[in-house]
Amino acid sequence: MEPLILIGLMVLGLCSGIFGALFGLGGGVIFVPVLMLIFGLEPTEAVAISLIGIIAGSVGASTVLVDRGLSNVRLGLLLEITTCIGAIAGAIIATYLDSWILMVLFSAIIIYSGIRMIVNPERTVEPASGEDTPLTFRYRDESVGEDVRYEVQNIRSGMGLCTIAGALSSMTGVGGGAVKVPLMNIHMHVPMKAASSTSSYMIGITAFSGAITYFFAGEVILSYAACVAIGAFIGSLVGARYARKIPARHLRKYFSVVLFIMAILVLLQAGGIL
Repeated sequence: MEPLILIGLMVLGLCSGIFGALFGLGGGVIFVPVLMLIFGLEPTEAVAISLIGIIAGSVGASTVLVDRGLSNVRLGLLLEITTCIGAIAGAIIATYLDSWILMVLFSAIIIYSGIRMIVNPERTVEPASGEDTPLTFRYRDESVGEDVRYEVQNIRSGMGLCTIAGALSSMTGVGGGAVKVPLMNIHMHVPMKAASSTSSYMIGITAFSGAITYFFAGEVILSYAACVAIGAFIGSLVGARYARKIPARHLRKYFSVVLFIMAILVLLQAGGIL
């Protein structure tokens, strides 16, 4: 491999790792178009390497975020059940619909989510009794030096909506974090920092199942994947440490802007421009 390509892949992984750790989005929206347009890979090869990068970024971010109590592991594993079911259903549905329809639908949903996150203030719910319940969690918000205690709401409907998130992720290849983070924050009243950190943990599990499939199909270019994975792992460590110090209100606004940018990129892909 030429040194310039090696450096370029590691820089791509580094930037995507920082981005994914900050917002819980994985970085797939960056990986796939860049690998196709700049590095000239086929779509299946780009997606396969993207999944490897997402796994590496998720592992790196989780070493920091889980240790600090920001990632809600119990909630993440619970939501992954319906997310994976949705991903299977989405793969089946995708064979019957044109890709541009799926991308437009995905864009509409994340634009709506972005608007809701700007318009609706964050609301966390503490147990009425003041005592911990099985759905009560806490973490240390280092940006303000205070403990945040919250109780997850609307578990059943949240799991149902995660089925849609998984389906959209599978149908578009963009990643379910753009739907799951607003879902946890707005509908389930999980604080923004915990929602994005939990998403960072979850996407690694989802990406692993897809990466295994591509690996056995021979679609993973190992040299490219290794460079991307190294960069993503390092970038995720940087992003996770920085995410802990960003005030939650700012993180929410930044996330909304990222959703709008993602929607534009996906619409450009739907129109054949990217």
